Amino acid sequence: MLAPYAADPAKTRGRRHSEAPPLGRSEFQRDRDRVIHSKAFRRLEYKTQVFVNHEGDLYRTRLTHSIEVGQIARSIARQLGLNEDLTEAIALAHDLGHTPFGHAGQDALNACMQSYGGFEHNLQSLRVVDELEERYGAFPGLNLCFETREGILKHCSPARAAALGEVGRRFVDGGQPSLEAQITNLADEIAYNNHDIDDGLRSGLLTLEQLSEVPVFRRVFEQVRALYPDAGERVLAYETIRRLISQFVTDLVETTRARIEAAGVAGIEDVRAQREPLATYSPALQAQNRELKQFLRRGLYRHPQVHRQSEKAKRLVTRLFQALFEDPRLLPLKHQQRVAALEQEQGPAGRARVVADYIAGMTDRFAIAEFDRLFDPHGVTTC
Repeated sequence: MLAPYAADPAKTRGRRHSEAPPLGRSEFQRDRDRVIHSKAFRRLEYKTQVFVNHEGDLYRTRLTHSIEVGQIARSIARQLGLNEDLTEAIALAHDLGHTPFGHAGQDALNACMQSYGGFEHNLQSLRVVDELEERYGAFPGLNLCFETREGILKHCSPARAAALGEVGRRFVDGGQPSLEAQITNLADEIAYNNHDIDDGLRSGLLTLEQLSEVPVFRRVFEQVRALYPDAGERVLAYETIRRLISQFVTDLVETTRARIEAAGVAGIEDVRAQREPLATYSPALQAQNRELKQFLRRGLYRHPQVHRQSEKAKRLVTRLFQALFEDPRLLPLKHQQRVAALEQEQGPAGRARVVADYIAGMTDRFAIAEFDRLFDPHGVTTC
């Protein structure tokens, strides 16, 4: 039932290490299952989306965010005749390399790594599935299909992409990933815009009155309030958010379908040969989406309370990196062994990369506990 331009698991470009075909499931289903069973996936439960995990039980984490991305992406894939299993695998894996404390942690780690190749969470997610997960005797990582790895790598500079081989080639030569990868990238945006609205309202940092300054929100909110004049604010907010998600999904499906037809796409290689993505919103919704993102940046991500937590997180990550880089003996034994091996190959950059891998793999609460173990003078009797 797949569209001709969908990714066909029987025609995958394969895995980095040869394996026998799976029994009772497709290659992309195997990828999805491997992601779900990975340690990196479980750690997402305690990694920040916007609010640090301990600030409340109902705020989104990287895990619940990834599940919501998967749900939205599958819905879009089904309507376009794309491969839902590949779409779900990409969605569930896209944040595996994210640091603790969300983008604040990533920014701090990138600053620490500037002299050693930098840090970017999409590249780190690929690194997790290619190298860092330890589950199989025959190969490192999860050994995912090319198509899943291609979707995980959403952004990459040409200089870094050149070292990644085939999976990074499109960033050097031009071209696009599969449509499954393209729609998952946009499903990620739809998910975080709308659940950040929900979490912002729950926290009290945003109000419905403030959000009504944004035209795309105000229009839907007024429709909901007219339908349910006696409803409380939580119901009004939820009814508005679910309609916003539906509006963005519908526009994306209709616009993408029209672009596929206009481009005369007959197969997945035609998709990859395009100079611009085929999956996108209409021009009108693109403008409304920009307004919504600008509002969230001003009203939520830069809110003094969020900024305060972000700055604390940056200082914590920076001090962890500095201490572990200066004295790798503070690392667990297996990471010390990796430092010795990579430092012999790459010098200080090898040491820095192991430290970055270790910190990026931390949950919020583990990072806080590790900081206390290293710096709290009252904890000198514990380790």
